[in-house]
Amino acid sequence: MVSVIIVTIGAKGYLQLCLNSLLEQSHLPFEIIVIDNSSKPNFAREICRLFPSVKLYTSDENLFYAAGLNKGIGLSQGEFILCLNDDVILDQEFIRQALEGFLIRENIGLVSGKILRSSGKILDSTGLFLNAWRTAKERGYGQPDLGQFEQGGFIFGVSGAAAFYRKEMLEEIKDKNGYFDSRFNMFYEDLDISWRAQKYGWLAYYVPTALIYHVRGGSFRPDSGIDKPIARRYLSTQLQCDLIKNRYLTILKNENFLSLILHLIPILLYELCVWSYVLIFQPKVIKVFLSKKRF
Repeated sequence: MVSVIIVTIGAKGYLQLCLNSLLEQSHLPFEIIVIDNSSKPNFAREICRLFPSVKLYTSDENLFYAAGLNKGIGLSQGEFILCLNDDVILDQEFIRQALEGFLIRENIGLVSGKILRSSGKILDSTGLFLNAWRTAKERGYGQPDLGQFEQGGFIFGVSGAAAFYRKEMLEEIKDKNGYFDSRFNMFYEDLDISWRAQKYGWLAYYVPTALIYHVRGGSFRPDSGIDKPIARRYLSTQLQCDLIKNRYLTILKNENFLSLILHLIPILLYELCVWSYVLIFQPKVIKVFLSKKRF
């Protein structure tokens, strides 16, 4: 049984398109759970009217992405949990194809399909990897899809845009901050959960025949920043702070001392680039970052 969890702020009609693609799956999900962070009563009523089979839970306050997913997972009954951004559309065979990844080995706890941009011609992610400066690398990000990632195989983790998890794994790695770390709000929650899963012995697998289409940044960037690289320049001050803070949290939670020493030079170079950019182009981030407790 597959439970689908979608956290939404009700932006630009994305959710309706996502739900339509879910209801057209060859392997239908057992349940679809929507966590509504929009604070728009009319939006919730319209979704319930158009999609009566969907379980919609409205929050009085914005739970953000990580805590919203935690609420949905806690309510779910499926053996497998598909966590989706609302700005994705699934190929009709996505769930059926992606589930085959879990059959490769019993300790596969995470599965990614091939995530394409909405045009279907540009890659968005073919798996999440941890790079030398300890940020998340989306394999294939922004490259034309020329068939270079048609071979299935093991990856480090899965992109949060369309992340398939084994419920057993989620229960095992859950800690005091939840399945996803609720302190993260959004950004890096996918790398953190993938890294934690690895430490518990769970593996991630890429299934190239499981296709999904993603409007990169559709729900939280302005229209001018959709599907554009260098996402930082399109983020609000608060989101920029979350992006910086969550990387630090991910490293502190998961990195071991020896590996930290081995990667110290690229980490420091990355820090120099990030804070130079902030100082020159977004100095307000410094004030906001230092004004509140961050960890």
